[in-house]
Amino acid sequence: MAETHVLFVEDDDVIREATQLALERDGFVVTAMPDGLSGLAAFRADRPDIALLDVMVPGLDGVSLCRRIRDESTVPVIMLSARADSIDVVLGLEAGADDYVTKPFDGAVLVARIRAVLRRFGHAGRPAGEPDGRDGADEQGVLSFGDLEVDTEGMEVRRGGKRVALTPTEMRLLLEFSAAPGTVLSRDKLLERVWDYGWGGDTRVVDVHVQRLRTKIGQDRIDTVRGFGYKLKA
Repeated sequence: MAETHVLFVEDDDVIREATQLALERDGFVVTAMPDGLSGLAAFRADRPDIALLDVMVPGLDGVSLCRRIRDESTVPVIMLSARADSIDVVLGLEAGADDYVTKPFDGAVLVARIRAVLRRFGHAGRPAGEPDGRDGADEQGVLSFGDLEVDTEGMEVRRGGKRVALTPTEMRLLLEFSAAPGTVLSRDKLLERVWDYGWGGDTRVVDVHVQRLRTKIGQDRIDTVRGFGYKLKA
């Protein structure tokens, strides 16, 4: 089994070294960088499997670095922020991050979140053997919602005949909606199914990803049901 390569960008020497050692003990290969510019260079040189980016790093901040990475790749990104209630969290998610972890963090929690992200990136669809409830799919597994087509086998999305580029997290989110069009899915349910959270999580992660998905597939395609969650228009 191939080793997982982690890019870790953190300017605090103590946190960077301690976290690198903890991740390496869990079997990860870690490239640790102290600033955003060296982090970007390492990303381009090494093409890691996942990136951990602290928000407040010098040279090129973590949010800007996330945007640069997202322009070039769909590699999973987890933001690290010392301020859970800060706008930094939302900015990081809007920049294309898939999840975030608040500092100070427990090493075991960080590893669990990394593994959860990697699991869903390893298979953008549902777990094998789980019923999908997609009665409206044709023989090739293509679902149609107006001008939106979701290929559940080829993992491609088209809008008006043109391919829509989605990150794996966005694809998993759309698969959940398209599996039950017209059905309201709560934020907690989406956190469980898409983000693999076995515990309560920050629903801002869901809200920002839904907004990003709307931007790509059409603002009117997903309805907000206040107090309950979201649903895909049938």
